[in-house]
Amino acid sequence: MRRPTSRIGFDPSVSTRRQAIQLGALTAFGMTLPQLLRRRADAGCSHRSTRARSCILLWLDGGPSHLETLDPKPESPVEVRGPFDAISTAVPGLFLSELMTQTAQIANQLTIVRSLTSPLGEHGLANTYLQTGYQPSPVIRYPGMAAVSAFLRPSGSALPDWIAIPNAGSMNAGFLSDSVQAFETGGDPAKPDFRIRDLDFFPEVGLERLQRRRSFLRELDRESAAQPDDPALVQAMTLLEAANAREAFDLQQEDARTRSHYGGRTFGQSCLLARRLVERGVPFVTINSRGWDTHEDLTLRLRDGFTGANPGVGLIPLFDQAFAALVSDLDDRGMLDETLVIAMGEFGRTPRINTRGGRDHWPRVFSAVLAGGGVPSGQIIGASDRIGESPADTPVSPADLVCSVYSLLGIDPRTEMQTADGRPIQVNRNGKPIPQLTSLAGE
Repeated sequence: MRRPTSRIGFDPSVSTRRQAIQLGALTAFGMTLPQLLRRRADAGCSHRSTRARSCILLWLDGGPSHLETLDPKPESPVEVRGPFDAISTAVPGLFLSELMTQTAQIANQLTIVRSLTSPLGEHGLANTYLQTGYQPSPVIRYPGMAAVSAFLRPSGSALPDWIAIPNAGSMNAGFLSDSVQAFETGGDPAKPDFRIRDLDFFPEVGLERLQRRRSFLRELDRESAAQPDDPALVQAMTLLEAANAREAFDLQQEDARTRSHYGGRTFGQSCLLARRLVERGVPFVTINSRGWDTHEDLTLRLRDGFTGANPGVGLIPLFDQAFAALVSDLDDRGMLDETLVIAMGEFGRTPRINTRGGRDHWPRVFSAVLAGGGVPSGQIIGASDRIGESPADTPVSPADLVCSVYSLLGIDPRTEMQTADGRPIQVNRNGKPIPQLTSLAGE
């Protein structure tokens, strides 16, 4: 392993005949486990100790409405405040949407940022800005937070450093390439037959047969004077052999009460799976929750889920139950101080209901919520104006938020990485840590 340096270089993986001799069906949805694990052998960095050892990012893809979730405006006209009322929370003076009853009960464990602001209102561009801290560039594909974390904070365990449930969506490794791309679970954790394809042996290929293939590779290496026992292949075999690696994905090991606590649908069981993964040392887990682009039928999509549903199983009730369960479960297990939980999307929604009963894209002001990982709790950062149209105070840019996340994870935002052609790029160049978020991390 290379010695840690302040400037991190990246050498793209070179395809070899090892990758042609597959370990059964061993692929990480486009990236083989040997490729993924080889990156660990090549990467190194220095980072300070911090309370946030892991991060779970709940990505609400499409842009969740701040007015229907974290920043209701109960005193505004109906066309602004929308169809839902506001309720009080465990924090005096803090109100949330009436659809977030369980989140309201744990509000004293949360920090809500209500003054995020961005100039980008198109999904792809906004996704890039919120996930990387850089506005999109025609010449550089910046890596997202999860990829940077995976590159700079390799855990050294058998499990991958970035796991995405069910997929990475718009999050990617940018110029760091596939060497730090997510290990995608695929599938639906809520289904009884859910399992990870990459941790199953190919039919009729068991551990003994894989070990014979490994011996064959050694013979090929010996004949060609190549270095025997490629560390990436050794670690891939270790992942298959390690019972704790496979069981990390096995939700059947959770009791019925715990599974019910998270909710029986996809998002809830994804959050439960994320807890199991960070419990076993995975540094970064992302959950890609789709469908938050609510241009029409806002009540149906956000509250009801389908016509006649009672109780509602729309996006917000499902999020509310799972998010509150995740934070509470981490706290009960003594893991919340070391696990940073973030829920956000790429922008908010317009301050007035449109003619189709929905809200359109609105990046001028929106909200995010964080818990654990050294973040001070029970606070609100910033505010929007009386109709949720613009920041009223303490505007926070996506670059500031991303910079703060890096600081909480112990990553110096000034650390330089290198593109494939040797160009130095700082982890975060334009943002500043938000003092209210990072004060306990020593920033």
